[in-house]
Amino acid sequence: MTLRIGAGSAWWGDRISPAALNADKGELDYLCFETMAEATVSAAQVRKRRDTSFPGYDTWLDDRMRAVLPACLRHGTKIITNQGWINPDGAAQRIVHWLRELGASGVKVASVNGSLITDRVLELTDTILENGQPTATLQRNLVSAEVYLGAEPFVEALKQGAQIVVSGRVADPSIFMAPMMYEFGWDALDHVHLGRGNGLGHLMECGAQVTGGYFADPGFKHVPRPWDLAFPIIEVESDGTAVLTKVAGTGGTVSLMTVKEQMFYEVHDPANYITPDAIVDFTTTRLKQIGPDRVRVSHISGKPRTPTLKVSIGCAEGYIGEDMFFYAGPGAMRRAKLAKQILEERFKIVGLDAEELRIDFLGLNAIHGAMTPSDAPEPYEVAVRVAARTKTREEANKIGREVDGMAVSGVGMTGKRVPHQDRTREIIGVWSSLVPREKIVPEINIIES
Repeated sequence: MTLRIGAGSAWWGDRISPAALNADKGELDYLCFETMAEATVSAAQVRKRRDTSFPGYDTWLDDRMRAVLPACLRHGTKIITNQGWINPDGAAQRIVHWLRELGASGVKVASVNGSLITDRVLELTDTILENGQPTATLQRNLVSAEVYLGAEPFVEALKQGAQIVVSGRVADPSIFMAPMMYEFGWDALDHVHLGRGNGLGHLMECGAQVTGGYFADPGFKHVPRPWDLAFPIIEVESDGTAVLTKVAGTGGTVSLMTVKEQMFYEVHDPANYITPDAIVDFTTTRLKQIGPDRVRVSHISGKPRTPTLKVSIGCAEGYIGEDMFFYAGPGAMRRAKLAKQILEERFKIVGLDAEELRIDFLGLNAIHGAMTPSDAPEPYEVAVRVAARTKTREEANKIGREVDGMAVSGVGMTGKRVPHQDRTREIIGVWSSLVPREKIVPEINIIES
């Protein structure tokens, strides 16, 4: 048996048309959507506090389901997704709405709950991994806490007949590994197969990054028709050997280079990539180009899973005020440097209370900062970005106020945009801790269209 699994997204803001293409042309058994970066759930919690009408699931859920459901129903493709964010039940109900709109009755949609532990995280955790401090020190500013679930709840939902499963926080590779675990009957403690499956899931989780996205470097690394990137498809055998590919005739490329770059993307220790299901060891992996846009992946190793699960803890940590203005032509840098001096003095006048203040010259030193060569060529045009991190919104608002003043009380030939958007935003800091695995019991709810 060969299982075909396609990617539908790699993050919340990902493109939707490649997902529709995979659903329609990919001949898939499963289509998997990953839409949650580390700060997504915390941001959703903040929005929910401000706007009680916010449903709490992926804001692009409607667009994604409208794009893929017709083809998935036509081909019998099952859907695995973590678009439930902080409200998996609501997301499941919304998916059922679209199924009914399409006239599809009797389709089982499962929601997986249990990842959200905000109300008891301080009871279940002890230490902040980043600084060694007690997690209790986060209590005053705590916004949300989410456990990274593994593949087991998805597998259980599939065993109960679900054709679509939607969850909250789940480790990214587990979303793609769950169909393998279910279809091939891999045991939850079989670290050999689960290590291979999660390794393959990691190759799929970032979507187009393995088909040429985030890869092109003109003159060094060529990507054919990068405007037409397809999301990846993986063909998996029961032993965990697989072939990475994409829909024929699309842009992008699946090569040894793209696969290697994705394999080590966000992997701190290639021999010990920790997931909830198993520890993956990529150092034994073998890759082989077996045809155009076809790379065989084999010999990924696995080690037994850890007794704990990772928790992401979101905390309110103040505000950022940010704005920018521009100079162009001869002398642009001279004017930008004078503008920086003016703002630094004016922030003293208005008593800006900032934990950090940055005034960067985009086009010169905004990326490399102090590492920028002293003899870097002077740009023909430059944007001055001003940002401050503060404890209160009132202090953060001072950034935009003083930048506005540069329009008529600043340096000659200042280009100032009209601020049509909020220049102050709340900061959600993300901290990590560990919780005993046995303390987390996921709940599965199933409804039918």
